[in-house]
Amino acid sequence: MWNKAIVIGATLALSPSAAFSQNAVTPQAPAASINLNPKRITFDRPGRSATVSVSTGSGTGAFDVELIDRVMLPDGQIVPLADAAGKPEAERLKSVKPYMVVTPRRIRVAPGAGQTIRLRASASAELAPGEYRSHLTVTGIPPADSGLTAEQAASQKEGQLSFRINSVLAISIPVILRVGPIDVRAAIENTALTFENISPDGRAAPARNAILTFELVRQGANSLFGDLEVRGSKKQGGEPIGAVRGIGVYPEIDRRIVKVMLTRIPAPGEQLEIQFTDDDSKPGTVLSKASLTAP
Repeated sequence: MWNKAIVIGATLALSPSAAFSQNAVTPQAPAASINLNPKRITFDRPGRSATVSVSTGSGTGAFDVELIDRVMLPDGQIVPLADAAGKPEAERLKSVKPYMVVTPRRIRVAPGAGQTIRLRASASAELAPGEYRSHLTVTGIPPADSGLTAEQAASQKEGQLSFRINSVLAISIPVILRVGPIDVRAAIENTALTFENISPDGRAAPARNAILTFELVRQGANSLFGDLEVRGSKKQGGEPIGAVRGIGVYPEIDRRIVKVMLTRIPAPGEQLEIQFTDDDSKPGTVLSKASLTAP
């Protein structure tokens, strides 16, 4: 399953006075958007190679390329390893960084002219069976003129604080190396249907919505990655009324909580069918099914 983070930074210019009486904000033009293809890299054994294409939606940008260890938590969040320090999930992560070569480490991308990142998995015989993972992360480099010049800083009035806001874009995709037999199995457990008042767009008045909650359980040794679909009963047309695409459960957790907002409120007594389909080692294979009767 891929993640996009936006970090806001500020460059400060202080006048000689320590008392701040005025504030000035100078917005910068948005940085170029970043697109990676594919959205996930999986090596089924050591010694393999792969490429990732990088493109921008608009503008020209320079980007750093690195592997970063990230940990999945039971609620589905994926956080940097440092943020999960002390948690059992962090102890279970097997980093692929020592066994993966990534080139180049810095790229420059112009509109309509993509760049290629190459990855090569180590052929070392020392790797123990298991699944190793890190996240290939491409981060925008702020332009050299992102701060205030000496002239601009000197021109500030006494007691004035000025800062310029720049957007720094980063995008990550998982890079997985599997060693040994692949074991991908899943289950759906602890299903429940609840109702919440939710605004459809954050502005309109909240409306009553049905929320299907369950646990997606990883039963095999390897991670899960696939698509979830919820269908109503055949009496109600049997059409899909909820879906989640590209959902994963990594080896550092055994199960994760999933919430799916349904497109309509099920009728009382209606039978809902939940299905999880693999989109990784055996795309299209149904890994688990479950049903729930609406109250």
